[in-house]
Amino acid sequence: MKTLHKYSLGLIVVFSLSTTSCKKYLDEVNPGATTLETAYTNKSGWEGLINTIYVDNYFFYGKVDFIGPSEMGTDLWINYAGSDIGITTYDNTLNTNLGTLKTVWGGCYSAIGLANTAIEFSSKVKGYSSQADIDAKVAEAYFWRAWAYFNLVEQFGPVYLTTKSAATEGNNIQPKRSNEKEIYDVIISDLKFACEKLPITQGALRGRIARKAAYAMLAKVYLQRTRLGEKEQYAQLALTTAEELINNPAKYNAALYLSDATRSGFAKAFDLKNNKSNTEFLFLQAIDVSGLNPEGFNRGRTRQYYLPDLGGRGAEWGTIETTVLYGRSNSKQYKPTKYLLTNIFDPRENTPDTRFANTFTYKFYASADKLITAALATAYQKDPSIVGKTILSTRQAYTGPDYFLASGGTFEEEKNMTNDVGLSVFTPNWTIPTADKRKIPALVADPNDLFDPATNNYKLPASFPNEPSLINIFPAFKKFSGKMYAQSNQNWLGDIPIIRLGEVYLIAAEAAILANNDLLKASNYVNVIRKRAAITSRENEMLATPAEMNVAYILKERGRELAGEHTRWIDLKRTGNLSTAYFQQTNPIIAPNFDPKKHTVRPIPQYFLDAITNADEFGNNGY
Repeated sequence: MKTLHKYSLGLIVVFSLSTTSCKKYLDEVNPGATTLETAYTNKSGWEGLINTIYVDNYFFYGKVDFIGPSEMGTDLWINYAGSDIGITTYDNTLNTNLGTLKTVWGGCYSAIGLANTAIEFSSKVKGYSSQADIDAKVAEAYFWRAWAYFNLVEQFGPVYLTTKSAATEGNNIQPKRSNEKEIYDVIISDLKFACEKLPITQGALRGRIARKAAYAMLAKVYLQRTRLGEKEQYAQLALTTAEELINNPAKYNAALYLSDATRSGFAKAFDLKNNKSNTEFLFLQAIDVSGLNPEGFNRGRTRQYYLPDLGGRGAEWGTIETTVLYGRSNSKQYKPTKYLLTNIFDPRENTPDTRFANTFTYKFYASADKLITAALATAYQKDPSIVGKTILSTRQAYTGPDYFLASGGTFEEEKNMTNDVGLSVFTPNWTIPTADKRKIPALVADPNDLFDPATNNYKLPASFPNEPSLINIFPAFKKFSGKMYAQSNQNWLGDIPIIRLGEVYLIAAEAAILANNDLLKASNYVNVIRKRAAITSRENEMLATPAEMNVAYILKERGRELAGEHTRWIDLKRTGNLSTAYFQQTNPIIAPNFDPKKHTVRPIPQYFLDAITNADEFGNNGY
């Protein structure tokens, strides 16, 4: 009889996930030496095994660990500071010791190990009234195994594929790498089982995998599989799977928010009043506002890594570095590229597209009254007419009905908002005439202030010695933020979507092109998304034509719709745009470092290579 251990994978018994933001030990030994047969043939023990799989998801979404692997090294973002420089710029710090990749590798293989054990014991578990009840539960394990292998194969390429439980089979310290097609076969098979066996709804269990999550994930997987060949076949499967969700909104309780005369549907999708019961969130990480989460309240920290320099240049105009509303700008790491701000998003003040305004914070407010002195105006090349004006504090405690804060606090968005009299830092993605900009009583940084026209990168102070350095002033990504669920200046307790229905429409559009070049169908799906990005009176301004439809157009549309939602790196990989030529056009700061011979996959973590006996044979992806 085997004693009960929690095996992460049939490779090694003990390892930990350690980063600057979290530490999680994945090996647990039962001190009572409970047998596997006792633990996992019992309904409560077996369900506990499946429930444990959900824990690993918490370290991917809402924390820093998965931002770099999923969003960085792309056309949308560049590095500001912090530990993910290599994964953002492809420099020599992208190596086998990178902590975020350790988190991805360990978290995925932990989920796989748990899922394999749950699947094996599903034929032995007792306490259910029917096989259908068992299938509905084990389908969650199949889903999570597919999710884990999908992330592994996209990040690391060919990896070790096992569907055996290490708890019963023992550890494999000489793993072999399977090819990507073999791994995708398992992913697809697992998700097809989940689509068939998962319940339509999980009732009040927010975040529990239901059938719509499986269909959404399968559509995403089919589309990504097109990069390995048999493009038309897998594109058609992606289209059919996506249309199952699109065509049956009532069945799956999955519907887009629609625009009205005052607000776009996109704004409603990210309205925090809809966050905990969102019809667009097909697959999500559910966060409990009372702290019943792994690591308690230490959630939702994505927002703090995208903040500008509110404690330096911003402070000169009245902001502070650490606030409940914005987060901790002392943890900043990433900032948007010029391509994202002015090419993907529409760089006009009067654009019909509301997605820039609902993706970024571009107005930051004062935390105390700030008098504009002559010295300040001169340093920032402001018009003398603003000298003597005061930027008014907007700091005021708020405890209204649409507010949650466990530890108490104040916000900077509760008074002096009329006519922006409390506006401190303004970072639009459109350009403002210089004469007008000089008369605005705030720090203004538009694209002309931020970017060097010769390089399309942020201006370096030495290259523009007569200008104030605004290299670290920029719009802040805000989708996973907002006062309603701000728990502290670090933590945020809103739910985080992993796959939204908006993405499913764009999957269908791209698949229609790849399957049989159905440009009309592609434009119809794209236009659903584009129209709901505007208020109703301006929907017609957003319409695209069939002649405009191609994969490049949809890639840009995915950038507008999904920026920051953990999908950009694999989008570029699928569309063949992880390339030097593409980065020269979109993110030239990283183009010189990009090596297509190795940078389409990530380095295998060193701790794993050290734990196996055939590291040279297994390989480290050229790093």
